[in-house]
Amino acid sequence: MNDHKRIHETTSRVEGRELVIERIFDAPRELVFKVFTDPDHLENWWGPEGWTTTNYKTDIQPGGVWHFCMRSSDGQESWGKALYHEIDVPERIVYTDVFSNEEGNTVESMPEMLVTLTFIEYKGKTKIVNRTRFASEKQLESIIDMGVVQGFTEMWNCLEKHLQTIQRSKQR
Repeated sequence: MNDHKRIHETTSRVEGRELVIERIFDAPRELVFKVFTDPDHLENWWGPEGWTTTNYKTDIQPGGVWHFCMRSSDGQESWGKALYHEIDVPERIVYTDVFSNEEGNTVESMPEMLVTLTFIEYKGKTKIVNRTRFASEKQLESIIDMGVVQGFTEMWNCLEKHLQTIQRSKQR
């Protein structure tokens, strides 16, 4: 597979209780890492295409919490919360991802996910490996059935556009 196609392709696979999603972005690793840890950047790309994200609490550091809401153009809301365990600049972020309500309380009926993001330099670009571990294969299947792979693909399309916008504005 040629590198140009790989840059724009999101791949996914299941390994036991883990969903692994990967993509190569045409941007330096430090920049890609920054847009995952800067709240202003997160609001510009986080969520599937056609959704907007609003930050309600942003303490992106080990022990910190990011509480946010994604809204679709038709008004549908999806609240979430990231509980950060590890941030190793610019290589790795580990956090627990949970569904929440507006007040930030965890929705216990929904799966909790342990996410490990790895940022790898790749020929002047950045490869992101997102490993999401679930308590059971059944929970993983339920999230896949909800459309998480399509959602990630769309979200990473938004990320790619945001990275291109940042890089173009720096060239001016």
